[in-house]
Amino acid sequence: MEEVVPQLKELLFPSIADVAVLSVDVSIATVQVDAECTANGAGLPGGRGLAEPGHGPYLRFPADVPSAGRSVVLQLRVRRFACRNSECTCRTFVEQIPGLTRRHGQRTERLRATPASVGLALAGRAGARLSSALGVCVSRSTVLRLVEALPEPEVPAPRVVGVGE
Repeated sequence: MEEVVPQLKELLFPSIADVAVLSVDVSIATVQVDAECTANGAGLPGGRGLAEPGHGPYLRFPADVPSAGRSVVLQLRVRRFACRNSECTCRTFVEQIPGLTRRHGQRTERLRATPASVGLALAGRAGARLSSALGVCVSRSTVLRLVEALPEPEVPAPRVVGVGE
């Protein structure tokens, strides 16, 4: 079993560091992945420095992209940190894993990207139908909300401006 766990990490989270897969439980309809963050510390929200662990572990259950027609739910064990600065507005916060979670997110970044990409191509109602065919059940409003949350594409500055422009 020891040689299977690193392979599961590479299979489930290929581009995400600081995550260790503890176990995988497969049932008829769902796949539950038990994982934990292995980072040494966490930065304060907004990049204002580093924080120290101040509280115990915290479980999050973000939904992930489906696998073989089954919904995937992560049981992600993260740590809660306390900010020691009395002037900081953020007293406690939970560590985030770049590329996997975000604050207050109920979906992984991969699951957010799927309907957002479909929504860029098809918009609301058609994007929701295609997303559900891909195994990601979202409403048309969610598809549009995810598209609106995408950053604006960078427009290059014109090299030459003509008289009529």
